[in-house]
Amino acid sequence: MNFVATKTRVSNRGIAPDTFLIELVAWGKEAPEEIFAPNSNPADIYALIAPTLGPWTNLEHRRAALLEEMRVHAGFESSWHWNEGVDITNETSKAHITGQETGIFQVSFDSTWIDNKAMQPFAIERGIGSAGSFIPQMKSDHKLAMEYYARLIRVSIAWAGPLKRREIIPWLSRAAVSEFEKLLAA
Repeated sequence: MNFVATKTRVSNRGIAPDTFLIELVAWGKEAPEEIFAPNSNPADIYALIAPTLGPWTNLEHRRAALLEEMRVHAGFESSWHWNEGVDITNETSKAHITGQETGIFQVSFDSTWIDNKAMQPFAIERGIGSAGSFIPQMKSDHKLAMEYYARLIRVSIAWAGPLKRREIIPWLSRAAVSEFEKLLAA
């Protein structure tokens, strides 16, 4: 795979490694369509990124735009480190295992409780129904981490500081979306 636009710098976090981009594209090719389909949720990630990366032309465009959002957000949260651990500056996270951020997207087990436990059935079905199973799996099972994250940001973005504060917006790239579209079609 030839990465150009998807290798642009993200804030002071650096540039996404090829290994992450390869895994992201591979996941994007096989991820269920329902993850990218329109819905009426006003807290959905697409509502946040539409002014920058939209309007959406088709499902493939939506898929590529979500991969671009994931590229940028992973940079903000962990500098693309799959094994990233708890935020040591967050006293609440450190005190409660259910709130400990984990993995490349820095999700925590308590995200399964968002929106009347919307993610809980998915977590249980995938064997991450407890904080003790969730934390290591978000680090080691990259496909699971990407799917969990993508489904979670379709439910709510309120849990993620860089999304809530719109810090990712200036780093999103239409050129990267176009590149992801080509890579997904290859």
